[in-house]
Amino acid sequence: MTQAVIKTRVIGIDVSIDVTTCAIVDIRGRIVAKDEIPTREHPTISTFVNELCEKVVTLAEANGGYDTIRSVGLSVPSGNNLTGCIENAPNLPWKGVIPLAAMLRDRLGLAVALGNDAHCIALGEYVFGSAHGLRDFLVVTIGHGLGSYSCVNKRFVLGSHGFGGELGHTCVVDNGRQCECGLKGCLETYVAEKGIVRTAMEMLEASDEPSLMRNCDVITPRIVKKCCDEGDKMAIEVFRKAGYLLGISLANYAATFDPEAIIISGGISKAGHWLLDPVEESFNQHLFNNIRGKVKILLSALDNRERDVLGASALAWEVKEYSLFK
Repeated sequence: MTQAVIKTRVIGIDVSIDVTTCAIVDIRGRIVAKDEIPTREHPTISTFVNELCEKVVTLAEANGGYDTIRSVGLSVPSGNNLTGCIENAPNLPWKGVIPLAAMLRDRLGLAVALGNDAHCIALGEYVFGSAHGLRDFLVVTIGHGLGSYSCVNKRFVLGSHGFGGELGHTCVVDNGRQCECGLKGCLETYVAEKGIVRTAMEMLEASDEPSLMRNCDVITPRIVKKCCDEGDKMAIEVFRKAGYLLGISLANYAATFDPEAIIISGGISKAGHWLLDPVEESFNQHLFNNIRGKVKILLSALDNRERDVLGASALAWEVKEYSLFK
């Protein structure tokens, strides 16, 4: 009898706005080794793919050998799992439709699965984090943008075209702020990083009210949070406004899908209770009465960078094995 050789490692890659992290992950979900490359420094996708593939090969050869790697999972903004492409990502330096999964497969000779970053974050939470054991949940990640992904009866909702669950690009203000996706009034433009900053700047310009934010050379969500911690009323109002709109959107989602829990993650979630208290207040105020008190809002308990590569690795295990090097 011929015994099959089972490869016990995959590569998980998380492409974020600033940094791309790649990690070797074993069959038990342990990160064996990881490294990173800058994302923004590559104005063309070809130079990015060149450096990324070199990093993957070097990392694999230095940690058990390239022949131990089964497949690759990619987490990318505006990624489409059905096509394996980045499709019109508003926050990445490369525009249009980019067949990134095929480009890596051809260079690496391995099977490559590509997913939206919110999809991979949700996978990471489902397999390793706060969603472990849940059947119905929503994961919302808030950073440079606002991504979301839902799981209904243990099945992730990709949708007919691969873009199911784009809560960040639902309209919360008619004819509101211009979004980089081309629409106006998207939730992302009020709750993600640029939205928080814009709200703070608008409030500072519209009022002579004293605020610690006036003394800052630059306004960031972290600075706004620091001002909140020091009792700044205007800074507290910035997060209250964001939380109010996010709470309405989450209530609408909950009324539609009746999840067990909504998990909030990403850099903006570090604002803690300054954001989450108004989110919960608005959520409960606008929630369908029959499920009020039954849907939990949770903070992710995982380190963002680690969870994201683990989510990408979970995607890698799902793809059918293929290798040019057998």
